[in-house]
Amino acid sequence: MDNHQENNYKSGFISIVGRPNVGKSTFMNRVIGQKIAIMSDKPQTTRNKIQGVLTQEDAQLIFIDTPGIHKPKHRLGDFMVKVAENTLNEVDAVLFMVNADEGYGGGDQYILDRLEKVKRPVFLIINKIDLIHPDEIFELIEKYKDKHDFAEIFPISALQGNNVDTLLGKLKDYMPEGPQYYPADQVTDHPERFIMGELIREKVLQLTREEIPHSIAVVIENIEKRENNTLYIQATIITERPTQKAILIGKQGSMLKQIGKKAREDIEALLGTKVFLELWIKVQKDWRNKESQLREYGFRRDEY
Repeated sequence: MDNHQENNYKSGFISIVGRPNVGKSTFMNRVIGQKIAIMSDKPQTTRNKIQGVLTQEDAQLIFIDTPGIHKPKHRLGDFMVKVAENTLNEVDAVLFMVNADEGYGGGDQYILDRLEKVKRPVFLIINKIDLIHPDEIFELIEKYKDKHDFAEIFPISALQGNNVDTLLGKLKDYMPEGPQYYPADQVTDHPERFIMGELIREKVLQLTREEIPHSIAVVIENIEKRENNTLYIQATIITERPTQKAILIGKQGSMLKQIGKKAREDIEALLGTKVFLELWIKVQKDWRNKESQLREYGFRRDEY
């Protein structure tokens, strides 16, 4: 950090928790100003903690977008919930995000029970207010405010940006004085290889709709620079069944071609360079329940 910066520079870590599909990744991308977290209208999109870094003149806010807290159905689900819960007492504030359009649900209570043990300020963030009538916001605030001693309550639209800057200003008030942990131009602590894999996975989720559940992983096998500064990337999409592989390939390879094209465009935008993307598909039966495979695909035991 520059020496000329005043001593009262603030910095802190903020965890974003909530039921799956409440808009956590949309919020993260809105705040950071570029796409680092994948978005899908399917729940359970985010699998690892993704740190997004927002650097301003007087503060640095580091956001952790956790997997949605839910009752796990398999080893991967178990891993995801533990990752989310473990972040809650390591941070300076917690944003509990709910979906205004869905209102209070049983899944919220499951999270609220866990927030009881949290000794950090918890903000209630009512997201997607663009989907409801303004009068309904007050009813939602009334419903939630008795369920936990929230430090602050903010209705926002992460998609449209309503009230997001006000929320960021208030968050700064709660941050301790501290150093600038990351360089000003760094927006995430994840290696680019990880984000490339996530962008490919996002395209699979978007394009295959209901046919492919969350039974895929993406492994970036190889990255090399070739002539004309083109980046040559080889990636494998792992799935659990041969029928899923057939869907991913599509008629005469049409689906795989489409996934590759859209992912390549996003990766080029991320890296600012020309990309050649080669995709392969591999079937690994029941990989989500196998410790060795979870490790191989980046879900490490030491993270929970």
